[in-house]
Amino acid sequence: MARKAKELSALEVGRLAVPGLRFVGGVAGLALQVAPSGARSWILRVMIGGKRREMGLGGFPDVTLAGAKEAARAARHKIKEGVDPIGDAKAKRSALSAARAASMTFSQAATAYIAVMESEWSNAKHASQWRNTLNSYAFPVIGNIYVREIDQSHVMRVLEPIWLTKTETAKRLRGRIENVLDWSRVRGYRSGENPARWRGHLDMLLPTPGKVQKVKHHPALPYDELGEFMARLRQQEGVGSRALEFAILTAARSGEVRGALWSEIDLPDATWTITAGRMKAKREHRVALNKEAVALMKSLPRFSELVFPSNKGTELSDMTLTAVLRRMKRADITVHGFRSTFRDWCSERTNYPRDVAEMALAHTIGDKVEAAYRRGDLFEKRRLMMRDWGKFSIQVQAVAGVVPIKGKKKM
Repeated sequence: MARKAKELSALEVGRLAVPGLRFVGGVAGLALQVAPSGARSWILRVMIGGKRREMGLGGFPDVTLAGAKEAARAARHKIKEGVDPIGDAKAKRSALSAARAASMTFSQAATAYIAVMESEWSNAKHASQWRNTLNSYAFPVIGNIYVREIDQSHVMRVLEPIWLTKTETAKRLRGRIENVLDWSRVRGYRSGENPARWRGHLDMLLPTPGKVQKVKHHPALPYDELGEFMARLRQQEGVGSRALEFAILTAARSGEVRGALWSEIDLPDATWTITAGRMKAKREHRVALNKEAVALMKSLPRFSELVFPSNKGTELSDMTLTAVLRRMKRADITVHGFRSTFRDWCSERTNYPRDVAEMALAHTIGDKVEAAYRRGDLFEKRRLMMRDWGKFSIQVQAVAGVVPIKGKKKM
């Protein structure tokens, strides 16, 4: 049994300031520990299972001398009854932690899941799409519901209103809800079957997406209308207009154009080399610039490393080029559709082989055997094809010179 020290008064305890452990009496083993920093806390030294242990009882003066004695007596009573008060306290803290975990809401779980997975998503736009769809459709319905309580009825309340009208969005949303709930189950925030799973569950309640809405290809401009369209486009002002023009002349993707850097472009050699990290297939891609594209490049001011910077000096948003089409009253076509325009022209108006056109579009080769033997990029053949594409883009009528970007000076 621990020896009782001389019992100190509350006033005497308040005066203890020398670093170290000072037993205060009243209850065997009760001491005030003074840290070098001056912080003070209560310690109860006891024997549990034949081993000496130290149990924290809280900080001083938040826990008074009287409070420390009461806690110490309670702890010693538990030991006498065969209960380990230290283990008991740990078990209670663990139970509290588990209870807090089980109280995580869907919005909290989704935010945590995105934070974990975002580092492995190669496209930053992917995380943005996750947040946008969940914010728009899921959070207003189930965002504040604990993940342990979410069931089939909750998931259906999210999906049913948009399943027939926004099928593709709803399909992706279902998958994202399923992923968040799976993550929650693995982390111990919920248990049981996933109410957002498709096979053998929601497929019995909702129409198959492919039968609800046929896949729509990006609306494209008929190639016979290209010359007239380009003539109008060259009269449009702004960085977005020039970026769209360059995208059409190179048959490149919007993201490749919006992220284009001057360091990637070799005007004397009329070549644009896009690094692997910026390509969909993660392989470096060379683009043969026709004389129309080179003339466009030479007309642009260089006030940023980006070829087509926004007013803030950052990369243009993916809606900037679409906004140009809307200003031109051409909401019936899309930016990506111009790649189809180019492909249709290649097939129907030229004799260039299919693989030359596919290389120009930076499409991956589906046949693994063919891909294994393909070493070159058919660049010189592509240069001839892009030369003819540039000529075709101005065939319909004479076109005025490129409209400069207002408010910018050449460096």
